Amino acid sequence: MRLKTQNIFFLTAIFAVVIQLAGCTTKPVNLSVARESVKEYYESGKFDEELDNVIREAKDKFSKVEFADNSVVIFDVDETALNNYEVSKKMGYGYLYEMVYEWTQGAKVPAFPQVKELYDYLLSKGSKIIFLTARRDDEYDATYKNLINQGYTEFDTLLTKSKNEYEMKSLEFKSAKRVELIEMGYEIIGTVGDQRSDLEGPHHGIQVKVPNYLYQNVY
Repeated sequence: MRLKTQNIFFLTAIFAVVIQLAGCTTKPVNLSVARESVKEYYESGKFDEELDNVIREAKDKFSKVEFADNSVVIFDVDETALNNYEVSKKMGYGYLYEMVYEWTQGAKVPAFPQVKELYDYLLSKGSKIIFLTARRDDEYDATYKNLINQGYTEFDTLLTKSKNEYEMKSLEFKSAKRVELIEMGYEIIGTVGDQRSDLEGPHHGIQVKVPNYLYQNVY
C-alpha cells in the first residue's frame, strides 16, 4: 500500500510540474528537467512571490467579513501551515513514507511566514482557527507540538484521521469534518489549503489556495 502511495505522489508531482511550470504540452518533459524546474521555482524567490500575492488577496477578502463569536477559518497543515520543501528535495521531489514520517515526527517542520501572517491577521479580526489535516492520529502529538513551536499557539482544535478514517480520501474526510463542525455550531468563514481537496465540498467559505508544485493529491 505504501509503495502504491509513493508512486502516486511521485507521478502527480511530475504531472503538476509539467502542467503548471512548463505549460500544456502533449509530450512529457524529462524527469531531471522537471526536478530542476521545481528547485528553481522554489529557491529563486518565485514561489514566495506567488504566495505573497495569494495571502495579500486573501487578507483583502477576509477584511470584508464581519466575524462573530462562532466564526472559524480552517487551515490545512502540510504545504499550508508547515513547509515540507526540504524533505521533498531530499527525496528528489518524490515520496518515501518512512522519510516523511521521520521528518514530521521530529516536530521541527518550519512554517510558511506568509501563511503565519494570514493566521495572525485572522486572529486579530476575531476569527477562531481550526487545523484540519489528513495526517493520522499517531502523528497528532508531533503535529500539535510542531504547530505550537512555529507560533501557531492559538487554535480551537487540531483534527487528524482516526483509525476508521485512514482509508478515506482527503475530500471525503475533510468535507465530513466540516459538516461536523457546522453541527457543533461553528460558522466556517474560509478554508486555507494547498490541495483542491482541502477547499472543495460543503461549508468551505472563502477558498484560499496555497501554491504547491511538490505533489498533487488524488481526491
